[in-house]
Amino acid sequence: MTSTPHHPIAIIGSGLGGLTLARVLHVNGIASAVFDLEASPEARTQGGMLDIHDDSGQVALHAAGLHDRFRTLIHAGGEAMRIVGPDGTVRLAEEDDGTGSRPEIDRGDLRDLLLNSLPPDTVRWGRRAAGARPLGDGRHEVTFADGTTVTTDLLVGADGAWSRVRPLLSAATPAYTGISFVETDLLDVDTRHPASAALVGNGFFISLGEHRGILAHRESDDSLHVYTALKVGEDWLDTLDATDPETTRKAVLGHLDGWHDSLRALVADADGAPVLRRVNALPVGHRWDRSPGVTLLGDAAHLMSPFAGEGANLAMLDGAELGRALAANPGDTEAALVAYERDLFPRSETSAAESAANLELMFGDNALQRLLDQFADRDQAVT
Repeated sequence: MTSTPHHPIAIIGSGLGGLTLARVLHVNGIASAVFDLEASPEARTQGGMLDIHDDSGQVALHAAGLHDRFRTLIHAGGEAMRIVGPDGTVRLAEEDDGTGSRPEIDRGDLRDLLLNSLPPDTVRWGRRAAGARPLGDGRHEVTFADGTTVTTDLLVGADGAWSRVRPLLSAATPAYTGISFVETDLLDVDTRHPASAALVGNGFFISLGEHRGILAHRESDDSLHVYTALKVGEDWLDTLDATDPETTRKAVLGHLDGWHDSLRALVADADGAPVLRRVNALPVGHRWDRSPGVTLLGDAAHLMSPFAGEGANLAMLDGAELGRALAANPGDTEAALVAYERDLFPRSETSAAESAANLELMFGDNALQRLLDQFADRDQAVT
């Protein structure tokens, strides 16, 4: 009879937070096992650009001993920003002079940096968690979709919005925020879409109006990643067929009637199939009572809308702080978890509240002017 494998620390999910935790544990001489539902690291693309903040994501990279390598991977010029009205008029343009505190990096490059810093057998691929249950004394059993199980002394849910670990701690589930994304790409933009490349610029791009928006990033591979953000019912995306890009683009463009042709071209000229995504969030201030041997990090703990740019940064900081707490409390996992969650809850509540407020600003009345006023207030405070 084969015994159930046991791992002192089991991390469910190999996103940025889970990998940061595994790396910080590794540099402190602590082994962990990471389980991920993807078949391999190459199973899917990892998304667009991330701005890594000096007070969160970069703190985590320092703790992981990877900050110097991170600096070699950043997208030069990526901190530039442009705000444009629905009429195509540029209302604010900031260039990246290299002195900013939030450099941009491709999410896939950042994930590879973390993955390649771990021992080769750390991540177990193709292991989709189906559920978990307590065994007593802080130990837990995790069951995977293929019927296999593992046991662990410390279970960490780093498995995202629809975490299979969260129900051990909380009955909360993500709720629809009222905003849906249709994500598209324009490829080889300098050659094939030069007008769109010139409009967006080298970094982040925002156009807002009438409870909708177009957000875009210039990627490091000569492409533009475009998010059309619409204030629509939760079931609107169900009326679209991502395998029929032309019809989907027409449906999206129907929400952009009256917008300047240069902005509509960011959708109309898209290459490949779109990605449809509802923006969900956990309640602001989500927290749980301490339960032995289990905790959460990243979206599993504090899923929020992306409109403060904090999700990935907080996930990495969570991973680093949990790793450091465990290293600082050898043999006393509960003391480490108490210390970790004591800081986690107020930190994530502040960011979630900011994300929710920014969503209301960006998709409320007079959004463009309110956003410009926010930047003007920022500049005035600096001076």
